[in-house]
Amino acid sequence: MSEITLLKGQRIVLGVTGSIAAYKAADLASKLTQSGAEVHVVLTEAAERFVSPVTFQALTGRKAYCERDLWEEHVLHIRLGQEADLILIAPCTATTLSRLAHGSGESLLPLLTLASDCPLLIAPAMDAGMYGHAATQANVATLVERGAVLLGPAEGRMASGEVGLGRMLEPHTILGHVRVALGAMEDLAGRTIVVTAGGTQEPIDPVRVIANRSSGKQGYALAQAALDRGATVHLISAPTALEAPVGATVTRVETAAEMQAAVLKAVGDADALIMAAAVADFRPTMAEPEKIKRRSGIPTVALKATEDILGLVAEQRRTSGKPSILVGFAAESQDLVEHASGKLEEKGLSLIVANDISQADAGFEVDTNRVVLVQADEGVQKLPLMHKTEVAEVVVARVSELLRNGVP
Repeated sequence: MSEITLLKGQRIVLGVTGSIAAYKAADLASKLTQSGAEVHVVLTEAAERFVSPVTFQALTGRKAYCERDLWEEHVLHIRLGQEADLILIAPCTATTLSRLAHGSGESLLPLLTLASDCPLLIAPAMDAGMYGHAATQANVATLVERGAVLLGPAEGRMASGEVGLGRMLEPHTILGHVRVALGAMEDLAGRTIVVTAGGTQEPIDPVRVIANRSSGKQGYALAQAALDRGATVHLISAPTALEAPVGATVTRVETAAEMQAAVLKAVGDADALIMAAAVADFRPTMAEPEKIKRRSGIPTVALKATEDILGLVAEQRRTSGKPSILVGFAAESQDLVEHASGKLEEKGLSLIVANDISQADAGFEVDTNRVVLVQADEGVQKLPLMHKTEVAEVVVARVSELLRNGVP
Protein backbone atom coordinates (compact mmCIF):
# COMPACT_ATOMS: atom_id res chain seq x y z
CA MET A 1 0.00 0.00 0.00
CA SER A 2 1.34 3.44 -0.92
CA GLU A 3 1.08 6.78 0.86
CA ILE A 4 -2.12 8.80 0.54
CA THR A 5 -1.54 12.52 0.15
CA LEU A 6 -4.49 13.45 2.35
CA LEU A 7 -3.27 11.28 5.24
CA LYS A 8 0.40 12.30 5.23
CA GLY A 9 1.30 13.67 8.65
CA GLN A 10 -2.26 13.42 9.99
CA ARG A 11 -2.25 12.52 13.69
CA ILE A 12 -4.81 9.76 14.24
CA VAL A 13 -5.68 8.23 17.60
CA LEU A 14 -6.87 4.67 17.06
CA GLY A 15 -8.86 3.36 20.01
CA VAL A 16 -9.08 -0.42 20.33
CA THR A 17 -11.60 -2.01 22.70
CA GLY A 18 -12.29 -5.53 23.95
CA SER A 19 -13.82 -7.29 20.96
CA ILE A 20 -12.71 -10.30 18.95
CA ALA A 21 -12.63 -7.83 16.04
CA ALA A 22 -9.52 -6.31 17.65
CA TYR A 23 -7.46 -8.45 15.25
CA LYS A 24 -8.81 -6.28 12.42
CA ALA A 25 -7.56 -3.20 14.23
CA ALA A 26 -3.99 -4.42 13.74
CA ASP A 27 -4.55 -4.47 9.97
CA LEU A 28 -6.21 -1.06 10.18
CA ALA A 29 -3.26 0.39 12.12
CA SER A 30 -0.92 -0.99 9.48
CA LYS A 31 -2.93 0.48 6.60
CA LEU A 32 -3.15 3.90 8.24
CA THR A 33 0.59 3.92 8.92
CA GLN A 34 1.47 2.84 5.38
CA SER A 35 -0.79 5.63 4.13
CA GLY A 36 1.42 8.17 5.84
CA ALA A 37 -0.62 8.87 8.97
CA GLU A 38 0.92 9.25 12.43
CA VAL A 39 -1.00 6.57 14.33
CA HIS A 40 -1.25 6.53 18.13
CA VAL A 41 -3.01 3.42 19.40
CA VAL A 42 -4.87 3.41 22.74
CA LEU A 43 -6.03 0.04 24.07
CA THR A 44 -8.62 -0.51 26.75
CA GLU A 45 -7.89 -3.02 29.49
CA ALA A 46 -10.22 -5.53 27.82
CA ALA A 47 -8.57 -5.02 24.41
CA GLU A 48 -5.25 -6.26 25.83
CA ARG A 49 -6.87 -9.64 26.39
CA PHE A 50 -7.28 -9.98 22.62
CA VAL A 51 -4.16 -8.33 21.19
CA SER A 52 -0.88 -7.12 22.65
CA PRO A 53 0.32 -3.49 22.66
CA VAL A 54 3.58 -4.81 21.20
CA THR A 55 1.71 -5.75 18.02
CA PHE A 56 0.61 -2.15 17.45
CA GLN A 57 4.02 -0.76 18.38
CA ALA A 58 5.59 -2.96 15.73
CA LEU A 59 3.03 -1.91 13.11
CA THR A 60 3.03 1.84 13.79
CA GLY A 61 6.58 2.39 15.05
CA ARG A 62 5.12 4.25 18.04
CA LYS A 63 4.24 3.45 21.63
CA ALA A 64 0.81 1.89 22.06
CA TYR A 65 -0.90 3.32 25.15
CA CYS A 66 -2.64 1.21 27.77
CA GLU A 67 -4.73 2.00 30.83
CA ARG A 68 -1.72 2.07 33.17
CA ASP A 69 -0.10 4.84 31.09
CA LEU A 70 -2.81 7.23 32.24
CA TRP A 71 -1.19 7.27 35.67
CA GLU A 72 2.43 7.34 34.51
CA GLU A 73 2.47 10.36 32.16
CA HIS A 74 1.27 13.76 33.25
CA VAL A 75 -2.09 14.68 31.61
CA LEU A 76 -1.61 12.07 28.89
CA HIS A 77 -5.32 12.18 28.03
CA ILE A 78 -5.14 15.94 27.39
CA ARG A 79 -2.14 15.64 25.10
CA LEU A 80 -3.54 12.76 23.08
CA GLY A 81 -6.98 14.36 22.77
CA GLN A 82 -5.89 17.88 21.90
CA GLU A 83 -3.14 16.91 19.45
CA ALA A 84 -5.32 14.47 17.46
CA ASP A 85 -6.56 15.40 13.99
CA LEU A 86 -9.03 12.52 14.16
CA ILE A 87 -10.07 9.91 16.72
CA LEU A 88 -11.12 6.51 15.41
CA ILE A 89 -12.45 3.80 17.72
CA ALA A 90 -12.41 0.43 15.95
CA PRO A 91 -13.66 -1.92 17.20
CA CYS A 92 -15.99 -0.15 19.62
CA THR A 93 -17.85 -2.39 22.07
CA ALA A 94 -21.21 -1.74 23.72
CA THR A 95 -19.36 -0.90 26.94
CA THR A 96 -17.26 1.79 25.29
CA LEU A 97 -20.29 3.17 23.41
CA SER A 98 -22.02 3.60 26.76
CA ARG A 99 -19.00 5.29 28.32
CA LEU A 100 -18.66 7.69 25.40
CA ALA A 101 -22.36 8.55 25.39
CA HIS A 102 -22.41 9.24 29.13
CA GLY A 103 -19.14 11.20 29.18
CA SER A 104 -17.38 8.72 31.42
CA GLY A 105 -13.90 9.73 32.51
CA GLU A 106 -12.95 6.55 34.30
CA SER A 107 -10.50 5.25 31.69
CA LEU A 108 -8.00 6.63 29.17
CA LEU A 109 -9.90 6.20 25.88
CA PRO A 110 -13.21 7.90 26.77
CA LEU A 111 -11.27 10.45 28.81
CA LEU A 112 -9.17 11.63 25.86
CA THR A 113 -12.29 12.02 23.69
CA LEU A 114 -13.60 14.48 26.28
CA ALA A 115 -10.43 16.51 25.84
CA SER A 116 -10.70 16.62 22.03
CA ASP A 117 -12.73 18.62 19.53
CA CYS A 118 -11.59 16.77 16.38
CA PRO A 119 -13.79 14.39 14.32
CA LEU A 120 -14.77 11.20 16.17
CA LEU A 121 -15.38 8.05 14.11
CA ILE A 122 -16.84 4.95 15.76
CA ALA A 123 -16.91 1.43 14.26
CA PRO A 124 -19.14 -0.73 16.47
CA ALA A 125 -18.49 -4.46 16.90
CA MET A 126 -20.78 -6.63 19.01
CA ASP A 127 -23.37 -9.36 18.81
CA ALA A 128 -26.49 -8.49 16.83
CA GLY A 129 -28.78 -8.66 19.84
CA MET A 130 -26.53 -6.32 21.79
CA TYR A 131 -26.33 -3.80 18.97
CA GLY A 132 -30.10 -3.83 18.44
CA HIS A 133 -30.86 -3.40 22.16
CA ALA A 134 -32.68 -0.19 23.04
CA ALA A 135 -29.92 0.92 25.42
CA THR A 136 -27.23 0.58 22.75
CA GLN A 137 -29.36 2.35 20.17
CA ALA A 138 -30.00 5.21 22.60
CA ASN A 139 -26.25 5.58 23.13
CA VAL A 140 -25.66 5.54 19.37
CA ALA A 141 -28.31 8.22 18.85
CA THR A 142 -26.74 10.40 21.55
CA LEU A 143 -23.28 10.17 20.01
CA VAL A 144 -24.51 10.85 16.47
CA GLU A 145 -26.48 13.85 17.71
CA ARG A 146 -23.24 15.22 19.19
CA GLY A 147 -21.48 14.87 15.85
CA ALA A 148 -19.80 11.48 16.06
CA VAL A 149 -19.75 9.53 12.78
CA LEU A 150 -20.96 5.92 13.00
CA LEU A 151 -19.21 3.50 10.64
CA GLY A 152 -21.44 0.52 10.07
CA PRO A 153 -21.79 -1.97 11.57
CA ALA A 154 -22.04 -4.57 8.83
CA GLU A 155 -24.25 -7.62 8.69
CA GLY A 156 -22.71 -11.08 8.92
CA ARG A 157 -21.75 -14.00 11.11
CA MET A 158 -20.80 -13.23 14.72
CA ALA A 159 -18.39 -15.02 17.06
CA SER A 160 -21.48 -16.45 18.77
CA GLY A 161 -22.51 -18.12 15.54
CA GLU A 162 -25.48 -15.81 15.06
CA VAL A 163 -25.96 -13.84 11.85
CA GLY A 164 -27.06 -10.23 12.04
CA LEU A 165 -26.05 -6.58 12.25
CA GLY A 166 -23.01 -5.99 14.43
CA ARG A 167 -19.80 -6.90 12.57
CA MET A 168 -17.06 -4.30 12.40
CA LEU A 169 -16.51 -2.92 8.91
CA GLU A 170 -13.44 -4.15 7.05
CA PRO A 171 -10.27 -2.06 7.49
CA HIS A 172 -10.13 -0.86 3.87
CA THR A 173 -13.70 0.44 4.17
CA ILE A 174 -12.93 2.20 7.44
CA LEU A 175 -9.90 3.78 5.77
CA GLY A 176 -12.26 5.18 3.13
CA HIS A 177 -14.41 6.76 5.85
CA VAL A 178 -11.31 8.29 7.43
CA ARG A 179 -10.52 9.90 4.09
CA VAL A 180 -14.04 11.31 3.83
CA ALA A 181 -13.85 12.78 7.35
CA LEU A 182 -10.47 14.43 6.79
CA GLY A 183 -11.34 15.52 3.25
CA ALA A 184 -14.38 17.41 4.52
CA MET A 185 -12.03 20.17 5.64
CA GLU A 186 -10.37 20.58 2.22
CA ASP A 187 -10.88 23.16 -0.54
CA LEU A 188 -13.62 21.45 -2.57
CA ALA A 189 -16.01 21.14 0.38
CA GLY A 190 -19.43 22.32 -0.77
CA ARG A 191 -18.68 21.58 -4.43
CA THR A 192 -20.34 18.81 -6.44
CA ILE A 193 -18.32 16.94 -9.04
CA VAL A 194 -19.62 14.34 -11.48
CA VAL A 195 -17.07 11.76 -12.63
CA THR A 196 -17.65 9.14 -15.31
CA ALA A 197 -15.57 5.97 -15.45
CA GLY A 198 -15.18 2.62 -17.18
CA GLY A 199 -16.00 1.46 -20.66
CA THR A 200 -19.56 1.24 -21.96
CA GLN A 201 -20.89 -1.99 -23.47
CA GLU A 202 -23.20 -2.01 -26.50
CA PRO A 203 -25.20 -5.25 -26.87
CA ILE A 204 -25.14 -7.26 -30.08
CA ASP A 205 -27.34 -10.01 -28.68
CA PRO A 206 -28.19 -11.19 -25.13
CA VAL A 207 -24.62 -12.48 -24.51
CA ARG A 208 -22.32 -10.43 -26.75
CA VAL A 209 -21.32 -6.77 -26.59
CA ILE A 210 -19.12 -4.23 -28.34
CA ALA A 211 -16.79 -3.01 -25.62
CA ASN A 212 -13.35 -1.52 -25.04
CA ARG A 213 -10.41 -2.20 -22.74
CA SER A 214 -11.09 0.51 -20.16
CA SER A 215 -10.67 -0.79 -16.60
CA GLY A 216 -12.14 2.32 -14.97
CA LYS A 217 -9.01 2.81 -12.84
CA GLN A 218 -8.38 6.41 -13.89
CA GLY A 219 -12.00 7.45 -13.41
CA TYR A 220 -12.23 5.81 -9.98
CA ALA A 221 -8.95 7.48 -8.98
CA LEU A 222 -10.42 10.83 -10.01
CA ALA A 223 -13.52 10.21 -7.90
CA GLN A 224 -11.32 9.40 -4.90
CA ALA A 225 -9.13 12.46 -5.46
CA ALA A 226 -12.21 14.69 -5.53
CA LEU A 227 -13.50 13.08 -2.32
CA ASP A 228 -10.11 13.66 -0.69
CA ARG A 229 -10.52 17.38 -1.37
CA GLY A 230 -13.98 17.45 0.20
CA ALA A 231 -16.20 17.38 -2.88
CA THR A 232 -19.58 15.72 -3.07
CA VAL A 233 -18.92 13.12 -5.76
CA HIS A 234 -21.40 11.49 -8.13
CA LEU A 235 -19.65 8.60 -9.87
CA ILE A 236 -21.33 7.32 -13.04
CA SER A 237 -19.72 4.00 -13.78
CA ALA A 238 -19.80 1.67 -16.75
CA PRO A 239 -19.09 -2.02 -15.93
CA THR A 240 -15.85 -2.50 -14.00
CA ALA A 241 -14.45 -4.86 -11.37
CA LEU A 242 -13.41 -1.96 -9.12
CA GLU A 243 -14.93 -1.12 -5.76
CA ALA A 244 -16.34 2.39 -5.65
CA PRO A 245 -14.67 4.88 -3.27
CA VAL A 246 -16.35 5.26 0.10
CA GLY A 247 -18.47 8.41 0.13
CA ALA A 248 -19.29 8.56 -3.58
CA THR A 249 -22.85 8.35 -4.85
CA VAL A 250 -22.71 5.71 -7.58
CA THR A 251 -24.91 5.27 -10.64
CA ARG A 252 -24.13 2.11 -12.60
CA VAL A 253 -24.79 2.05 -16.34
CA GLU A 254 -23.93 -0.25 -19.21
CA THR A 255 -24.54 1.47 -22.53
CA ALA A 256 -23.63 4.87 -23.95
CA ALA A 257 -27.31 5.81 -23.97
CA GLU A 258 -27.64 4.97 -20.27
CA MET A 259 -24.53 6.98 -19.46
CA GLN A 260 -25.85 9.91 -21.49
CA ALA A 261 -29.13 9.94 -19.53
CA ALA A 262 -27.32 9.67 -16.18
CA VAL A 263 -24.82 12.42 -17.01
CA LEU A 264 -27.41 14.89 -18.31
CA LYS A 265 -29.46 14.34 -15.16
CA ALA A 266 -26.51 14.70 -12.78
CA VAL A 267 -24.77 17.76 -14.21
CA GLY A 268 -27.71 20.09 -13.57
CA ASP A 269 -26.60 20.41 -9.93
CA ALA A 270 -22.87 19.95 -10.48
CA ASP A 271 -19.98 22.38 -10.42
CA ALA A 272 -17.78 20.20 -12.62
CA LEU A 273 -17.95 17.18 -14.90
CA ILE A 274 -14.87 15.02 -15.38
CA MET A 275 -15.66 12.77 -18.33
CA ALA A 276 -13.11 9.98 -17.90
CA ALA A 277 -15.29 7.12 -19.18
CA ALA A 278 -14.43 5.40 -22.45
CA VAL A 279 -17.80 5.77 -24.13
CA ALA A 280 -18.40 3.72 -27.26
CA ASP A 281 -18.43 5.79 -30.46
CA PHE A 282 -20.61 3.23 -32.23
CA ARG A 283 -23.35 0.77 -31.36
CA PRO A 284 -25.33 -1.84 -33.33
CA THR A 285 -28.33 -0.43 -35.11
CA MET A 286 -30.32 -3.26 -33.55
CA ALA A 287 -29.52 -5.81 -30.87
CA GLU A 288 -30.72 -9.30 -31.73
CA PRO A 289 -33.34 -10.57 -29.22
CA GLU A 290 -31.89 -14.10 -29.25
CA LYS A 291 -28.32 -15.38 -29.17
CA ILE A 292 -26.80 -15.48 -32.64
CA LYS A 293 -25.92 -19.11 -33.46
CA ARG A 294 -22.73 -20.17 -35.21
CA ARG A 295 -24.68 -22.46 -37.51
CA SER A 296 -26.54 -19.45 -38.88
CA GLY A 297 -23.32 -18.26 -40.50
CA ILE A 298 -21.16 -15.21 -39.94
CA PRO A 299 -23.44 -12.30 -38.98
CA THR A 300 -23.23 -8.80 -40.33
CA VAL A 301 -23.43 -6.21 -37.57
CA ALA A 302 -24.51 -2.79 -38.80
CA LEU A 303 -23.35 0.11 -36.64
CA LYS A 304 -24.45 3.66 -36.00
CA ALA A 305 -22.85 6.49 -34.06
CA THR A 306 -23.66 7.09 -30.41
CA GLU A 307 -24.46 10.56 -29.13
CA ASP A 308 -21.60 12.88 -28.18
CA ILE A 309 -22.24 13.20 -24.43
CA LEU A 310 -19.70 15.98 -23.86
CA GLY A 311 -21.17 17.92 -26.78
CA LEU A 312 -24.66 17.59 -25.30
CA VAL A 313 -23.44 18.77 -21.89
CA ALA A 314 -21.64 21.71 -23.49
CA GLU A 315 -24.87 22.69 -25.25
CA GLN A 316 -26.83 22.36 -21.99
CA ARG A 317 -24.24 24.50 -20.21
CA ARG A 318 -24.76 27.37 -22.65
CA THR A 319 -28.31 27.80 -21.37
CA SER A 320 -28.07 26.69 -17.72
CA GLY A 321 -24.49 27.59 -16.81
CA LYS A 322 -24.02 24.16 -15.26
CA PRO A 323 -21.60 22.60 -14.84
CA SER A 324 -19.10 25.45 -14.57
CA ILE A 325 -16.13 23.25 -15.46
CA LEU A 326 -16.01 20.62 -18.21
CA VAL A 327 -13.08 18.20 -18.32
CA GLY A 328 -12.72 15.80 -21.22
CA PHE A 329 -10.41 12.86 -21.86
CA ALA A 330 -8.85 11.93 -25.18
CA ALA A 331 -7.41 8.47 -25.73
CA GLU A 332 -5.38 8.74 -28.93
CA SER A 333 -2.93 6.55 -30.83
CA GLN A 334 -1.41 9.36 -32.93
CA ASP A 335 -1.13 13.17 -33.10
CA LEU A 336 -2.04 13.37 -29.40
CA VAL A 337 -1.77 17.11 -28.75
CA GLU A 338 -3.33 18.11 -32.09
CA HIS A 339 -6.41 15.93 -31.58
CA ALA A 340 -6.77 16.98 -27.96
CA SER A 341 -6.49 20.69 -28.80
CA GLY A 342 -9.11 20.33 -31.51
CA LYS A 343 -11.49 18.60 -29.13
CA LEU A 344 -10.91 21.29 -26.48
CA GLU A 345 -11.83 24.09 -28.86
CA GLU A 346 -14.65 22.28 -30.64
CA LYS A 347 -16.55 21.45 -27.46
CA GLY A 348 -15.61 24.47 -25.40
CA LEU A 349 -13.98 22.41 -22.67
CA SER A 350 -12.21 23.88 -19.66
CA LEU A 351 -9.50 21.22 -19.73
CA ILE A 352 -8.69 18.07 -21.64
CA VAL A 353 -6.56 15.17 -20.46
CA ALA A 354 -4.97 13.27 -23.33
CA ASN A 355 -3.07 10.00 -23.20
CA ASP A 356 -1.32 7.91 -25.84
CA ILE A 357 -2.94 4.48 -25.73
CA SER A 358 -0.20 3.00 -27.90
CA GLN A 359 2.14 3.05 -24.88
CA ALA A 360 2.25 -0.27 -22.99
CA ASP A 361 2.74 1.39 -19.60
CA ALA A 362 -0.04 3.95 -19.95
CA GLY A 363 -3.72 4.14 -20.78
CA PHE A 364 -6.07 1.18 -20.61
CA GLU A 365 -5.89 -1.58 -17.97
CA VAL A 366 -2.58 -0.60 -16.33
CA ASP A 367 -2.01 1.28 -13.04
CA THR A 368 0.10 4.04 -14.59
CA ASN A 369 -0.59 6.77 -17.08
CA ARG A 370 1.37 9.32 -19.10
CA VAL A 371 -0.88 12.25 -19.94
CA VAL A 372 -0.85 15.68 -21.49
CA LEU A 373 -3.03 18.44 -20.03
CA VAL A 374 -4.35 20.92 -22.56
CA GLN A 375 -6.01 24.11 -21.35
CA ALA A 376 -6.87 27.19 -23.38
CA ASP A 377 -5.16 29.75 -21.16
CA GLU A 378 -2.40 27.48 -19.78
CA GLY A 379 -1.21 25.79 -22.96
CA VAL A 380 0.12 22.24 -22.93
CA GLN A 381 1.58 20.48 -19.88
CA LYS A 382 3.16 17.07 -20.39
CA LEU A 383 3.25 14.95 -17.25
CA PRO A 384 5.78 12.16 -16.76
CA LEU A 385 4.77 8.54 -16.21
CA MET A 386 2.75 8.57 -12.99
CA HIS A 387 0.48 6.28 -11.03
CA LYS A 388 -3.14 6.95 -11.93
CA THR A 389 -3.80 8.17 -8.39
CA GLU A 390 -1.13 10.84 -8.90
CA VAL A 391 -2.57 11.83 -12.27
CA ALA A 392 -5.97 12.13 -10.63
CA GLU A 393 -4.62 14.43 -7.93
CA VAL A 394 -3.05 16.72 -10.55
CA VAL A 395 -6.28 16.88 -12.58
CA VAL A 396 -8.51 17.52 -9.56
CA ALA A 397 -6.10 20.19 -8.33
CA ARG A 398 -6.48 21.89 -11.73
CA VAL A 399 -10.28 21.63 -11.46
CA SER A 400 -10.12 23.19 -7.98
CA GLU A 401 -8.04 26.05 -9.33
CA LEU A 402 -10.47 26.62 -12.22
CA LEU A 403 -13.44 26.71 -9.83
CA ARG A 404 -11.62 29.05 -7.48
CA ASN A 405 -10.82 31.44 -10.35
CA GLY A 406 -14.28 31.17 -11.85
CA VAL A 407 -12.92 29.99 -15.21
CA PRO A 408 -15.54 28.19 -17.34
